[in-house]
Amino acid sequence: MKKYNFNAGPCVLPRPAVEASIDAIRNFDKTGIGVLEISHRSPGWVKVMNDCVDLWRELLHIPDNYKILFLAGGASTQFFTIPANILNKKAAYLQTGVWANKAMKEARFYGEVEVVASSEDKTYSYIPKEYTIPTNADYFHITTNNTIYGTELKEDIDSPIPLVADMSSDIMSRPIDVSKYGIIYGGAQKNVGTAGIAFVIVREDLLGKLDRPIQSMVDYRSHIKGESMFNTPPVFSVYVMYQTLLWVKSMGGVEAMHKINVDKANLLYNEIDRSKMFVGTAAKEDRSIMNVCFVMSDEHKDKETAFMDFAKDQGMVGIKGHRSVGGFRASIYNSCPVEAVEALVKCMQDFEKANQ
Repeated sequence: MKKYNFNAGPCVLPRPAVEASIDAIRNFDKTGIGVLEISHRSPGWVKVMNDCVDLWRELLHIPDNYKILFLAGGASTQFFTIPANILNKKAAYLQTGVWANKAMKEARFYGEVEVVASSEDKTYSYIPKEYTIPTNADYFHITTNNTIYGTELKEDIDSPIPLVADMSSDIMSRPIDVSKYGIIYGGAQKNVGTAGIAFVIVREDLLGKLDRPIQSMVDYRSHIKGESMFNTPPVFSVYVMYQTLLWVKSMGGVEAMHKINVDKANLLYNEIDRSKMFVGTAAKEDRSIMNVCFVMSDEHKDKETAFMDFAKDQGMVGIKGHRSVGGFRASIYNSCPVEAVEALVKCMQDFEKANQ
């Protein structure tokens, strides 16, 4: 039976990236040595690092005054690394879910945190709209896509202070104006690779302005100077990222990916809205094109376990909702093929017909 992977992360990867990475484990760059064993100072590996940076810059049209870093530890490490680098007194945060809350918790070790607006009152099912960004804060932090609750900011915010964005789960899924941001960061394991590495896009003039010392390993300037090799980088994770970005480019780049992603999301949301059995949980105007969250309608709540079993039998993998909210979640990142979404829609339709 064919399996369809809707896991929220680590998630489905492009098959060309998987195959190329497997080959590199056996023999990297025709050296006879695998990528897991190669020296990170070898010319072949340095070229991969440089080419990966160039792909990021090309695909997102990143201006020259931004540096691109690949760092171990995932996005959660950046929750404290960012305030360590740029928080002097106060930071402002948009509270839109679990990951925003975790980022705020880490920032409080370095200074005051102001919650500018929150959607906690409705279980983070929408994105706050009416708020004022404080001009006396060092930066304003947003989480552009909320994987657990299925909400997404769809446009780049105009901020009077440096804008910091956790884009772990929607990077490369839509065009963005990088020049509107001070820092963009995220874990790779949603849209740009596998777990074990974070990407950081930082405007260089924001750094070096602290009133306190900062540890070398936490200081972005150390990693800029070391070209993401201040210490030994997670080479395999970088390689998978490199191959994934080559695939994005082959698909037509971020602009083309966005059209594909919108079409996939509309296909699934249209079925949810048509059905009398399933109900979407996010406000329609804020629905994520990456993470589609839905539940059984009130009159069919008793069939939730039955649908989960039915979907599993049909080859659907990873559609159980996050443990904190329940229901169902289909993560349809860049690498999730349209075929998988079509299969899930048919699965939902078949279950509804059998349980009318």
